[in-house]
Amino acid sequence: MTKILLSLHVLAAIIAIGPVTVAASMFPPAARRAVVPAGAGGGTDAGDVGTVRLLHRICRVYAGLGIAVPVLGFATAAAMGVLGDAWLITSIALTAAAAGLLIAFVLPRQEELLEQLTDRQPVERARTARLAMFTGLFNLLWATVTVLMIVRPGSTTGA
Repeated sequence: MTKILLSLHVLAAIIAIGPVTVAASMFPPAARRAVVPAGAGGGTDAGDVGTVRLLHRICRVYAGLGIAVPVLGFATAAAMGVLGDAWLITSIALTAAAAGLLIAFVLPRQEELLEQLTDRQPVERARTARLAMFTGLFNLLWATVTVLMIVRPGSTTGA
């Protein structure tokens, strides 16, 4: 049963978290490209706004599906008997931080930028840069969790 739970946990992480990290990383540059410089007719290109809208939807939908990752992770850890291990507790804390960052900073800022673009308002480069920073932190947290899950420092179940 442990191997099945671990397989489902890893698959959920790849299928749910992977698209969020990629789409969130693509969002800031796509939002910048959607802006037409002043004097070029103003506003935005509808196709570019569609791309930005799609990237935001991918982030929202797959973030919701991502709840399966910690659920399956807890089940796997319980089956393996490692719930009290430091590497797992650290991973849980980093996962919670990543989820909080996504919910509190990345998704709301994406929504604000998308609304601005939809209303054909100019988007400040500083706003997309801040979003890129939060997205980078989100991705860094997930990369760290991934390394901890593979290396499992101090774990008796690690290689």
